[in-house]
Amino acid sequence: MNGLHVDGVPVELPAGASLLDAARAAGADLPTLCHDDRLRPAGSCRTCLVRADGRIVAACVTPAASGTTVTTADDDLRTLRRDAVSLIASALPPRALAADPPSELAEACRTLGIDPAEAVGDSPRGRDESHPYVHLDRDLCIACGRCVRMCADVQGTFALTLTGRGADTVVAPGTGGSWAASDCVSCGGCVDTCPTGAITQPGPGRGITSRQRDPERVRTTCGYCGVGCALDVVVREDRVAAVLPARDGPVNRGHACVKGRFAHGYLRSAERLTEPLIRRNGVLEPAGWDEAVARVAEGLRTALDEGGPDAVAAISSARATNEENYLIQKFLRTVIGTNNVDNCSRLCHAPSAAGLTAAFGRAGGTDSFDTVETADCLLVVGANPVEAHPVVGARLLERALAGASLIVADPRSVGLARHADLHLRPRPGTNVALFHGLAHVLVAEGLTDPDFLRERATGLAELTALLDDHPPERAAEITGVPAEDITAAARLYGRAERPAILYGLGVTEHLHGTDGVRTLANLAILRGAVGGTGRGHGISPLRGQNNVQGASDMGALPDLLPGYARVDDPEARARAERVWGCPVPPEPGLRIPEMFAAARSGRLRALWVIGEDVRSTDPDSDRVAEALDTCPFVVVSELFPGETARHADVVLPVASWLEKDGTFVNFDRRFQRVRAAVRPPGAARSDFDVVHAVAAAMGADLGCPTPAEALAECGRVAPVFAGLSHERLDREGAVPWPCPEPDRPGEATLYTRAFATPDGRAHLSAAPWLPPGEEPDADHPLLLVTGRRWAHYNSGSMTRRGGNLLLDPRDRLDLHPEDAARHGVRDGAEVTVESRHGRARLIARVSTELAPGQVFCAFHFPASGVNSLTSDHADTVTSCPEYKVTAVRLRPTTQA
Repeated sequence: MNGLHVDGVPVELPAGASLLDAARAAGADLPTLCHDDRLRPAGSCRTCLVRADGRIVAACVTPAASGTTVTTADDDLRTLRRDAVSLIASALPPRALAADPPSELAEACRTLGIDPAEAVGDSPRGRDESHPYVHLDRDLCIACGRCVRMCADVQGTFALTLTGRGADTVVAPGTGGSWAASDCVSCGGCVDTCPTGAITQPGPGRGITSRQRDPERVRTTCGYCGVGCALDVVVREDRVAAVLPARDGPVNRGHACVKGRFAHGYLRSAERLTEPLIRRNGVLEPAGWDEAVARVAEGLRTALDEGGPDAVAAISSARATNEENYLIQKFLRTVIGTNNVDNCSRLCHAPSAAGLTAAFGRAGGTDSFDTVETADCLLVVGANPVEAHPVVGARLLERALAGASLIVADPRSVGLARHADLHLRPRPGTNVALFHGLAHVLVAEGLTDPDFLRERATGLAELTALLDDHPPERAAEITGVPAEDITAAARLYGRAERPAILYGLGVTEHLHGTDGVRTLANLAILRGAVGGTGRGHGISPLRGQNNVQGASDMGALPDLLPGYARVDDPEARARAERVWGCPVPPEPGLRIPEMFAAARSGRLRALWVIGEDVRSTDPDSDRVAEALDTCPFVVVSELFPGETARHADVVLPVASWLEKDGTFVNFDRRFQRVRAAVRPPGAARSDFDVVHAVAAAMGADLGCPTPAEALAECGRVAPVFAGLSHERLDREGAVPWPCPEPDRPGEATLYTRAFATPDGRAHLSAAPWLPPGEEPDADHPLLLVTGRRWAHYNSGSMTRRGGNLLLDPRDRLDLHPEDAARHGVRDGAEVTVESRHGRARLIARVSTELAPGQVFCAFHFPASGVNSLTSDHADTVTSCPEYKVTAVRLRPTTQA
């Protein structure tokens, strides 16, 4: 701590603080037109001048040395600061100081007594309004560089630059063209940091930034990906005017991405479902809630009468809150009497839950993401966080640029791979072989932790025996990754003092995805980089949807109760039965693929699909449609009339994440609050209210009438959540689980004493490499990998209803120039893609980001039919689909 005096006030500051921090701590108000606390200080505007031990210095770039005497209020200092701000303002047009809300510059002028009439600049430089979310008024630019540094230092996109000389210097896209055509990824950081209003978002949010204090702000947690960004929602007349990244957000720290920041236009879409729909004579028609709820209750009773409890199933939602997922699984188990409940983690991270539980004992990442900031080696596998998790991607890139080694293992050369020390490009479906090759080097070269392996792990002898047959040369034959690169990557990871592993769906969405998770976890165990040893970050899965972790935590799974207790565990069932007051069925229920199979066979008589457009997102989607059409009674709770809703007998309009109350759990196990900023449109209700209403119509009382009471009840069923409550989260912001005590912190780092396995040890896996479910052949010579693009989310139901559609208007098929030439495909032309399962039409994008023989596309536009291509091959342990390996062929559409 540094002790000094500011204007006679004693101040204690941590090491590394500046005199600006000291002045603020003492209550002094200094203008800072080139400074943003999220950025490295620049000291270029000279508006924060203070006197330190007699010298006049810029406070933002001067370290706060112990014993320094600082003055801020001397008349000459005030004059200097006023002159500096006045000179900047004088070059701008009058509108620069007349905007409402006022800019940071305008507020500084008011504070310093600068008359708005002093703004007399009249050299028009024009505007750029080509972008849907970011508009540039060059006349208001003061070349402070904050936007450029935000784009480079925080976002890591490097899309902006300062161009021109002297008074003509102005911000511009680095490509030299329009903003819309630039590399900008629309994170909004430039909008939020601009001190003059030169860069703004259009519409009702114009001029609103996170710096301002607005009483009409609602703090909530983002409802897109699983990063868990804290956001402040600015509301005007019950409409969202702006969404701002919370500067004190525990994960995002004042940063956001295009989806969380700007993609809320869907709230006002004319396509929103605003009243229930009931199918009459083959047509979905509007109905009132009483009739719709009665119809749902009738349909469920009929299914029970015809086939018993197991004739009913529900697919819960990773978009819903924890409290809603808890209530849904409770409804199935206590009112219906079945364990037939599942959620979309089945399609993405079920192998993470199974693999991490087998290795360590719990179904979540081992450490807080915050510890990544001390990592000196990052191993990022099967993930493209720059596009799928932009805030995490930016923080990882920032760490890499600060000196941490970066190893990326992914078939495509995208995102972080462009900045990697080593980019390993395994053939899709060969992850296990790659991980064994890396582990072989760790063991062979003594890059393991013998004490950790002896005292806290098991399975080393079995793994070592298998690794004898997996030297880098054999791994290279299987994966296509050069043996020397495998060796170099293992040495980087093995010699690091604090390595970290982060992975995504490129590890899990395979026929042997659980084996992939376990053999990747082997590396952390061999290295002793897990369990609170201080020798590494461990391993973390990057979750796709906002609450895919929480939906599983809450027990929306066919074999697990809240807190991951098994339904066939008598003690766990007894605990739930004591709380719920009724028996819990002991047999595991149906997984999502099994639900569809049961529907097609006639065994499943009623299916309730909540917040998932399964007809668009699930594999082999034509077979999903067949299941929906065969099932006698289908209920869909949704925001929009998507593909699944078209097959429903009842469609229920529900609230979005900006319209409901509760909690989410992010990818590193943090519970955070979700709060309603606006009311849902028309008669739409929250899923929480809908489940209560259906239960009541069936003569049941689920209890826990509020989301807060539901979370409290969940803590009585699952002791790992007993210390959590809405009140605590309102007070503390974010709390990780396990958290069994209300007066003790949650466990950000797991297994500091022992692992949660039955023997208290980490379990190494000696799973052999096995080939994927599909291989290319002469008829289908290419391998298709599916994933995400930065502008869209999941099936695109929210992001396609707003400005994001202008940023990315169609699904594309990425392919290598050699494959384009071989198949007669031109860049930008429509191409027909066929697999052994279906057909899709996409726009070709020729790129060297992929290796020859591989193609890539997203699944954000259901009309393209991408998920009709994917197979029904699934992870042998969890039934997670093999989205990452599908054999396809293609041809120009004109020849189809």
